[in-house]
Amino acid sequence: MAYGHTIAAISTPPGKGGVALIRISGEDALAVAERVFAPKRRGAAIKDNPRAQLYGDIRNSAEFVDDGMLTYFPAPHSYTGEDVVEISCHGGTLVTRCVLEAVLSAGATAAEAGEFTRRAFINGRLTLTEAEAIGTVLEARSRDQLRISSAPSRDILAEKIAEIREELTSLLSSIFARIDYPDEDLGEFTARESLVILTEIDGKINRLLSTYPTGKAICEGIRTVIAGKPNVGKSTLYNAVLGEDAAIVTSVAGTTRDVLSREVSLGKVMLHLSDTAGVRNIALADEVEGIGIERTRAELNKAELIIAVFDASRPLDGEDAALVAELDALGAAKIAVLNKCDLDAVITPESLGGSFDAVISTSAKDSPTDTAAALASEAERLFTDGSIRVGEEAVIYSARQNSALMRAHVFIGAAIAAYERGEWEDAAASEIERALGAIAEADGRAVSDEVVAGIFSKFCVGK
Repeated sequence: MAYGHTIAAISTPPGKGGVALIRISGEDALAVAERVFAPKRRGAAIKDNPRAQLYGDIRNSAEFVDDGMLTYFPAPHSYTGEDVVEISCHGGTLVTRCVLEAVLSAGATAAEAGEFTRRAFINGRLTLTEAEAIGTVLEARSRDQLRISSAPSRDILAEKIAEIREELTSLLSSIFARIDYPDEDLGEFTARESLVILTEIDGKINRLLSTYPTGKAICEGIRTVIAGKPNVGKSTLYNAVLGEDAAIVTSVAGTTRDVLSREVSLGKVMLHLSDTAGVRNIALADEVEGIGIERTRAELNKAELIIAVFDASRPLDGEDAALVAELDALGAAKIAVLNKCDLDAVITPESLGGSFDAVISTSAKDSPTDTAAALASEAERLFTDGSIRVGEEAVIYSARQNSALMRAHVFIGAAIAAYERGEWEDAAASEIERALGAIAEADGRAVSDEVVAGIFSKFCVGK
């Protein structure tokens, strides 16, 4: 991606609305704007009115396109750090496209997905952690996702990572001073003090790492599979969690033949939820149902959370026992749902022994809201730390952040071990340097182009 050219894109969603926004960024943004926009106020010039809205006509060469508002943000005090111009026009689909065409005809190039935010990152206006958080805001489907990725939250996280980086840098400088000038009594910290500082830094990293399961559950989501025998109410439960009739429900066993998947916010957590074909002896199934059962088992092997559904109105049988035994061998968290409790229930939570992390008795058909609420409560208990104040303290929520901090933790552990064994400080310094590099990856100061491209590929055009 080259950054010498000026880019433009529609920054509001497609479709009809009251107002649409076209954003322009680059060294020629002002010149492009002057070619397409003529202020109504006599003598007004765009360059003489930074950060103030001007009303005027929007033209494509001599052709009038629309009237609207323009705001000019000179570099470096703009979102991207470059000259930025934002034009607001009427929000019709056609008129918005015509305004963009006028801007492109005046010398701008169509922006790629996430290119505005990527330029902000390249120009030092945002850290990679802050850019990731903006992406989460754009995709947010729950209030907790908004809280965890809000500007205050991402500032808190950025400050915590910066604090760790600064402490490691200061410590490393002290160690190098002692190594390079052993007779000059240089270096701010002794070897014993360095060990204490390293232990404190490792504690700060561990506190951040401890927030990842909660952050992941809220933002990245939990791979969740609904499983059970045919005709126990799996699809009814699936619909109850989604809050809509997404799966066909009939009294005919084996109605669901394939895996149905959706993302859904359930309480604080995000589920990647799959409804699956009923699990039973594959020898008794026809060819199509057999394929569905095999796909169910493949999903179960990948699941982080399994919701096993049982018909509480019927005694547990051999197929139920086989399913429980199969699930026991898997490492996922497990919730048992004793469904159809509106009928005479003959299965109790005690019937299932200790195979499940939670057991819910309900009727997904008659009480879908209560069923979803009960599942939300158990999922939150299993996958989040209730003591974490989301939105008020630093929480990591991306696999990239977690991986970088985990590497830093491993390197610092090696440095601590070197000190405890009484080795030369060079050995500890080498590990601290690696830890500092990992921290630089955590805040985006040292990441590969592939990682950066992967993050910004998830952004929409215009952001």
